[in-house]
Amino acid sequence: MTVAQRSDVAVAAQLFRGFGDPTRLAILTELLAGERRVVDLVETLGCSQSNVSGHLACLKECGLVADRPEGRAVRYRLATSAVVDLLRQAEQLLADVGQQVALCDNYRTGAER
Repeated sequence: MTVAQRSDVAVAAQLFRGFGDPTRLAILTELLAGERRVVDLVETLGCSQSNVSGHLACLKECGLVADRPEGRAVRYRLATSAVVDLLRQAEQLLADVGQQVALCDNYRTGAER
């Protein structure tokens, strides 16, 4: 593997670590249905406003989420169709192999073992 390939793999791993956070993934999944305000996400996810805002800032910085002001509120959406496609493909992959992933000891956290 070349240095450039290792670098590409490292960046891809960073991307998937972002998707690996349950709150960030829940936010992205909610945004599949369309634009949402922070207050909408707080209500739906049951997280604090500061938690949701922090995750949205991270997702925006990484280019996964975009925003637009609407009066005093800000609406968030998935930044590109590629993010939508990736999330839809993940849904399909989980339909195919989700049971095996759920049972795999390698993917379980300490509390689930």
